Order: sequence, then C-alpha cells, then structure tokens
Amino acid sequence: MDIISIAGIVFALVLFALAIVSGGSPGGFIDVPSILIVIGGTVATTMISSSTVQLASAIGVISRVFKAKKFSASEIIPTIITFAEKARREGLLALEDASSEVTEPFLKSGLQLVVDGTDPELVQDILETDLSFLETRHRDGQNLLSKMSDAAPAMGMIGTLIGLIQMLSKLDDPAAIGPGMAVALLTTFYGAFLANVVLIPFKNKLEVRNAEEILMKEVIIEGLLSIQAGNNPRIIEEKLKAFLPPSVRKGAKSAEEELAEEGA
Repeated sequence: MDIISIAGIVFALVLFALAIVSGGSPGGFIDVPSILIVIGGTVATTMISSSTVQLASAIGVISRVFKAKKFSASEIIPTIITFAEKARREGLLALEDASSEVTEPFLKSGLQLVVDGTDPELVQDILETDLSFLETRHRDGQNLLSKMSDAAPAMGMIGTLIGLIQMLSKLDDPAAIGPGMAVALLTTFYGAFLANVVLIPFKNKLEVRNAEEILMKEVIIEGLLSIQAGNNPRIIEEKLKAFLPPSVRKGAKSAEEELAEEGA
C-alpha cells in the first residue's frame, strides 16, 4: 500500500474539514442531490466516452495509485549484475535455475528468452513490444482520469445552473434565496474538489509511476541484451547506472556490496 497517496488524501480532507468547521456549520456543505449530480454525471460521461475494454483496463491501472511499487531501476541493477557474473563464470544456461527465483515478471520472461538461446534482436523486439503495450495500458488509465477531471467541474456547473433555475422560481420567497444560492454553489464546489483534490493528483501519480516502471524495464532490456552479448559485468553495471540520475547513481549498490551484505 502506498502510504504517501493515502496520507495526502487524508491530509487534504482534514484541512478542508477544519476550514469548513471553523467557518460555521458543516451541515451546510452536505447536499445529496448535488453529490449525485457531480459524481453520477462524471461517471456517466466517462462511460459514454469510453469502451468497456478501456474501462476495465483503466480501472486496473488506476488501482496502482494506492499500490506501493515493488521494484525500482536502482534496485533491479544489482540483480542483473549478479546474473551477468553468473553467466560469465558458468554460461547462459546456468541462469535457468536462477530465473525460477525471480519475482519481477518482465525480468523473468526476458531472462528465460535469453536462456532459451533466442536471437538477441528477437529478444529486444519481444521485450520492447511488451513495454510498448504496457505504456498504452497506462495511458488509457491516465486518459480516463483526464476525462473525469474535465467532466467533474462541468457537472458541478450544470448542477449550479439547475439550482439557480430552481432558486429563481422561488423569488417570491426572499427567505429561500440565500439557502437556495448556497445549495446551487455546492455543486461547483463538489466538482472542483473532485477534480483538483482527487482526479488530477491521481493522474499525475500514475504518470510518475509509469515513468518509473518504464525506466526500470528499459534497464532490464539493456541489461539482458548486455548479458547475452557477453559483456563484462563491471561494464554492464556502469552502463545501467547511466540510466539513473546522478544523485540516485551514487546510492545504487554494486553487486559486490549486495553480496557482502548477504554474507554478513
């Protein structure tokens, strides 16, 4: 579970709750019809503009907002270097047993292709195709959230117009104008809140997660191709660290450091 995402949402809700409570009665910010218009309208317009397959795929991608990442590029490099050293000492076939212990699916499938003696160009083509479709699936999730973040404020405005029309129909009752205006404005508030506090941050988080995963898999592809080419493990390590920012590069452990820690 990604604690940062959950903590951010809770923090935002607490701040808004404090602002509402300090300014008066919180009951005035609750209006069920307004909530139904904003949430129901946002979901409905998203369903209309998306296919069933896109929705199913995107919902799975969106759930990644709350999932902690299992691996990063800097964490996967020592594993690849360990495989490179093993392949250099014992040959590529020696990696078959090691591949059974790999838990990262992309690395596991790529390592198996290398062990099976698949042509390097074909290995690269297969892995890059997998990576390309991964980006497409992630983009569908981001696009879905983008559609929803556009629809939420629009639904809020529609709800406000409905409320204003209902208020104007009661102009003969001055006492009803103030409460009616407050309710009309609530839908705009709900739409802006849903878009800017939930949907847009979710989309931005998915973009960050997508960039991190793509980087990790590009490192895996480069590492496996280098192992297959029989490159020196030290050269492979330096080549893979070049994918990382300088600040992260310094903190990335070498294969020797990993083995030393395991033996300690």
